Amino acid sequence: MIVNGGSSSGKTGIVRCLQAILPEPWLAFGVDDFVASMPAAMQASDDGIDFGPNGEVSVGPQFRQLEKAWTAGIVAMVEAGARVIVDDVFLGGPSSQNRWKEALGGLEVLWVGVRCTPEVAAGRELARGDRNVGMAASQAELVHEGVYYDLEVDSTHQESLACAQTIAAHLK
Repeated sequence: MIVNGGSSSGKTGIVRCLQAILPEPWLAFGVDDFVASMPAAMQASDDGIDFGPNGEVSVGPQFRQLEKAWTAGIVAMVEAGARVIVDDVFLGGPSSQNRWKEALGGLEVLWVGVRCTPEVAAGRELARGDRNVGMAASQAELVHEGVYYDLEVDSTHQESLACAQTIAAHLK
C-alpha cells in the first residue's frame, strides 16, 4: 500500500492507526524516515535535498540515487512476503507515482490519497513546529495533481482512525 499526501496531511497518524487495526502485521516506511536517515551533508544540499524558505523542496541526483535504492529495498521486502505501507509525498505528481510503479513491477498495490485542505495542513504544520512554514500549504494540492488512486480519504475533518477504518474496509 502506498499512501500519498502533502506534509502535515495526517498520513503518518493514519498509517499508525492502520497498523493497529489491521488483523495482520504491516511494516511502515515513510519518506520522512528516509530523509532523516541521510547524512546531514545531504540535507540542505543541491545534490541531496534542500528546503526553501517558503516550504519549497528540491532534490538532486544523489538523493534520487539513494531514493532508488530505498525503493528497491522496500520492494524486496514485499517480494519476500512482508506487508508494507509506504508513507510518501509525491512532489513530482505522476512522475513520483511512476517511479514506484516501475519499481513494483507487477506487484499488487493499493494507491491511497490523503487529502487535507491547505489551511488545516498549515495549522498542523505550525503546531508540529518541526517543518518549514509553507510546506504544508504548498503541497496540499500539488502532490495529488495527475496521480491515480484506488481510494482517497480526507483528513481535514476526519480523525486518523476513521480514515484508517475506511482504508482497512477497502482491503477486505
